[in-house]
Amino acid sequence: MYSFDIERPTTLADALAALADDEAQALGGGQTLIPTLKQRLASPSKLVCLSGIEELKGISRDGDTLTIGGGTTHGTIARETAEGFPGLAGLASKIGDPAVRNRGTIGGSLANNDPSACYPAAAMACGATIVTNSREIAADEYFQGMFATALEEGEIITAVKFPVPESSAYIKFEQPASRFPLVGVFVAKYADRVGVGVTGASEEGVFRWTEAEAALGGNFAESALEGLSVSGDGMIGDLHGTGAYRAHLVGVMTRRAVAAAR
Repeated sequence: MYSFDIERPTTLADALAALADDEAQALGGGQTLIPTLKQRLASPSKLVCLSGIEELKGISRDGDTLTIGGGTTHGTIARETAEGFPGLAGLASKIGDPAVRNRGTIGGSLANNDPSACYPAAAMACGATIVTNSREIAADEYFQGMFATALEEGEIITAVKFPVPESSAYIKFEQPASRFPLVGVFVAKYADRVGVGVTGASEEGVFRWTEAEAALGGNFAESALEGLSVSGDGMIGDLHGTGAYRAHLVGVMTRRAVAAAR
């Protein structure tokens, strides 16, 4: 690890002021950023730690909208949404290991937008809204490709708003060492629509499988997906599997998610 300065603000206003420095980088749980620094893939001269800002933490529900603070850890989400939003709780409970779940945050995950991150699939399927210190961004507009988002320099995710579905489930095919999904699918059923978010598969990052959404909207059952498939073109191919393999897994994981959500 190289030398850098670190600031530990306790308010959002102080964090934003610290991030005004061109060389500053926000630090959430650090589960992605710290390894990145060790590999010299990034080398900011100052880190602004967000973990001490209490206003970024917590979970609240207003009617059918669940609001989760950007600094809320995966472990907290797994525990506190188990009753009202079991699909999201199940997703959070399977991220990494206990150490990762007790440090990593939903805001950090969404800000990094790793192509195999789990939360983006839920955000896309549910039509979540990403709230920052200056605006609100619909999930369909927020995710802009591998590691790319609509966030501007110095902008902080303060909360994520999820419309709570009638039923939901997240199923992923794990890479055993990292526990990242080779393919993960989040299915969310609402009274008037069904959302299907897919992560880990595409070279363009998270996406909605709109054909499956349309089919499931008319018949929320595994049989509705018969004959549907995604193309292997543009899917990630690596030592873990070809693009065609990942395309096949999209169908398999979606059927399993539908079965789990019923």
